Amino acid sequence: MLVVFGLLVGAMVKGATLTVAVVGLQDDLRYHQRRLEHHYAGHPSGRALDGARVAALEAEPEMEALGHKLIVKPYLAANAQEIPQLMAQLRSAKVRHVLLDLPDGALVAAVAASQDGRDPNILFNVASPSDALRGAQCEVNLLHTYPSQSMQFDGLVQYLVGRSWTQALVLAGQRPEDKALQDAFGRSAKRYGLKITKTLPFKLSSDPRERDLANVRLLTNDRNHDVVAVLDSDGEFARGVPFNTQLARPVVGSSGLTPMAWHPQWELNGGPQVSRRFQRLALRPMESQDWAAWAAVKALVSVLSDQPKASVADQLKALRSGQVFLDGFKGPRLSFRPWDGQLRQPVFLGSADGVASVAPYEGVMHPVDVLDTLGFDEKESACRKHL
Repeated sequence: MLVVFGLLVGAMVKGATLTVAVVGLQDDLRYHQRRLEHHYAGHPSGRALDGARVAALEAEPEMEALGHKLIVKPYLAANAQEIPQLMAQLRSAKVRHVLLDLPDGALVAAVAASQDGRDPNILFNVASPSDALRGAQCEVNLLHTYPSQSMQFDGLVQYLVGRSWTQALVLAGQRPEDKALQDAFGRSAKRYGLKITKTLPFKLSSDPRERDLANVRLLTNDRNHDVVAVLDSDGEFARGVPFNTQLARPVVGSSGLTPMAWHPQWELNGGPQVSRRFQRLALRPMESQDWAAWAAVKALVSVLSDQPKASVADQLKALRSGQVFLDGFKGPRLSFRPWDGQLRQPVFLGSADGVASVAPYEGVMHPVDVLDTLGFDEKESACRKHL
């Protein structure tokens, strides 16, 4: 059974109405109360809808001046099986702008359901870092405001190599999602010259025969490494690694120093202002998924500001051209990459205490845009679908 509830944002003015749907799952494991209480590094602390609401409120004066009104509506499917029905419902209601706050399987289903050969909806991925969604599984109408896994690890490895921490011991989980993390970290290590000295599996288990696989000191007793990189999609094992290694070594990856799209303690470029606005509305700190939803709405506002009368197809073309820019409160102006629909953006490297550094790291070069040193550049991209 589909659950639909709405929030009107913006003054009722004459002109066009832009409805933005935020699609999620009622039974999304990421939002189970116990997980939210644990607040694992890099995981959401609430639904990304809140970020879209903040951006819509910020855009009220500009939208009113353009003669538009902006409506944000959350749509929840009971489970992943109902996602195609929900996407069809949005199409019937002529809702053409959709933010997808979904786990990977449901997100793929939502994107597939939107490919019906007619004028495309504009879809924004605001939660998944999957490289495949930017590569072999890309779609022309799917844009990504959340940074990819490769973008995040490229930023992290740039920092490690820049600090001359060039040898990493990797602790990797055994889930399929952990394998994706391992692949992305290995790619970044090879790209920037970080040596992986050893990769060891970990496992949290109640079986006494497997307890050594969760013994952090035992796993980290090798002396030949500068840092410990823990790759844990779940987060439970990773949170116990810092300060428990056999040797005094920094921990990076899924705990310790973590790559992220946003940090609520970011102190530059207007960051405190947007974080405070979010805190007032959502009653919690702004996290990466919240920022990605906020950025998606800001991108729509930007394209409407540039082309107030553009059709949805023209809006998509403008966004994918890389010529629509938005201020992400992260320093440089941001735009979408034409080859895979990914929003170019700096990556924060931070811990619970704050932001330690920002990638691209100082000194990293690129012939066109230094932000394209994060993630797959045009010649590396496996995406073959273009406007």
